[in-house]
Amino acid sequence: MRTVTGWMVHEGELDRDDVRALLTFHFKQMRAGSPRDACHVLDLDSLRDPAIRFFSLREADRLLGIGALKTLDATHGELKSMRTEPEALGRGVGGRMLAHLIETAQEMGLTRLSLETGNTELFAAANRLYERDGFEHCAPFGDYKPTPFTHFYTRTI
Repeated sequence: MRTVTGWMVHEGELDRDDVRALLTFHFKQMRAGSPRDACHVLDLDSLRDPAIRFFSLREADRLLGIGALKTLDATHGELKSMRTEPEALGRGVGGRMLAHLIETAQEMGLTRLSLETGNTELFAAANRLYERDGFEHCAPFGDYKPTPFTHFYTRTI
């Protein structure tokens, strides 16, 4: 557990009811708002992969948001499953989770972070967050394929 400006970051918590509910909401929204060939959202079981570290951000015991970091190789990681609780939107939760994931990646010895996301209005706030934090558009990485719906970003950390 790590304190982030009065909010607590917890690792794990995939079995907590509020985390499961937010992941279910996230999964359903991503599936509903993304073409099948461009939707790479991870379900609960996929987030249990040993290559993935999952975090929740809380204020007292109230869940504010989630995020995950997947190790791709010894120096490259991928951001996954970032989501803010709808009631906590506009409070800087995404930025705080992103900062935590970057710090964690640096502690792990990673030097590059990448991510895949959509490019429709549903993803506009996320795209602004990543771009504001220095992520730049890049070619698909890993097993991803380009689609008209998808943005890929990367950043040296």
